[in-house]
Amino acid sequence: MTGRMLIAGIGNIFLGDDGFGPEVAKRLAAASLPGWVRVADYGISGMHLAYDLADGYDAAILIDAAPRGDKPGSVSVLDVAAEHRPDAGPADEPIGASRLFDAHGMQPDVVLGVLDMLGARSVRILVVGCEPASVDYGMELSEPVANAVDEAVQVVLDLVAEIGRGRDHEPHAAAGIPGRSAADPQTTDKGVSHVPWHSR
Repeated sequence: MTGRMLIAGIGNIFLGDDGFGPEVAKRLAAASLPGWVRVADYGISGMHLAYDLADGYDAAILIDAAPRGDKPGSVSVLDVAAEHRPDAGPADEPIGASRLFDAHGMQPDVVLGVLDMLGARSVRILVVGCEPASVDYGMELSEPVANAVDEAVQVVLDLVAEIGRGRDHEPHAAAGIPGRSAADPQTTDKGVSHVPWHSR
């Protein structure tokens, strides 16, 4: 496989634990990653992320605060199969006109849904999420979420290593995690590109 992987930290750093994704992306700046991996902090630039995902990437890891009803600070991994992604609108509808897609916000489910409209349905999407404790105004992560940052960094590095092994042994297979169900979330207790984003 000659494709690339995008690791995207997403979230609003001004809303407490919603800044989890950007913080993990920042920590990954100190990690040694393969040349086929790009790390970027997208903040809340949903439109930018969707277009970048459609620009020749075979796989992506999205890092985000993801409320799932778990204990705050719990880290989970979800492999989001294309057939499970939401529909962002009719195929012949201009992307900018989609009532669900906000160019000035970050709605991960809509970002995933719009990939089909951009001809990028085959991109493998993995989400590394963390259960937030608070998304109130503020630039500090709560204690349990701050404590989960290093764990999430290691989870991402493990995913990259596993996908890298798949690239080596199955050069024509789709990037992903061998043997993991697309609907089965797994829960555990190079420099970063900073993408310009707009506040609401």
